Amino acid sequence: MQLAINEFIDEQKKGLAELLDNLKKSRVEAARSAARDSAARIKSLNGRVRALARSGVRLTAVSQGAVQSLIELQAEIVSSALTDAAAQLERMAYTVSVRDLARVQAEVLQATRQRIVDDIARTVTVLKGAAGDARRVVVEARAAQTGASGTKTPMRRKAKVKAKVKAKVKAKTRTMTRAKTGAQAKQARRKTARR
Repeated sequence: MQLAINEFIDEQKKGLAELLDNLKKSRVEAARSAARDSAARIKSLNGRVRALARSGVRLTAVSQGAVQSLIELQAEIVSSALTDAAAQLERMAYTVSVRDLARVQAEVLQATRQRIVDDIARTVTVLKGAAGDARRVVVEARAAQTGASGTKTPMRRKAKVKAKVKAKVKAKTRTMTRAKTGAQAKQARRKTARR
């Protein structure tokens, strides 16, 4: 009976030793598997972080371009307002009667109102362009985050779109300036014809 118990204990020791070896091996294998999975997750995060950083840079460029356009627009608004004010003061200096002064003042108010409307329209155009560019950056960032291949527009195409928007704003400015100059010339001809 002692021999049977010793054999049983030896079998149990061998079974426990094998179980311990298997447990050690499975722990090592589990640790290796966890390390591989963690490395894969970190690599995937690295790509997402890069995409997020790139979209942040693009968004900064968009906002900087919008601010630059608004500052240029503000400079044009101020210079045109000063030029118009000087021309209107000069016209007021040549008025003969109070009636002419009132007429000139009414024209000044109409021109000012029109200039303000045009300036607001140009500002809205600049802001709409910036909003569209920002929207595209966000869509691209979301597509990169989810891993889906979104519709990415090439940088050349974006540059062309920006150039078109800037050209439209400049063309409107030139057209408005020419229209103002033409209207001022008409008014000057009318005044000389009255005299």
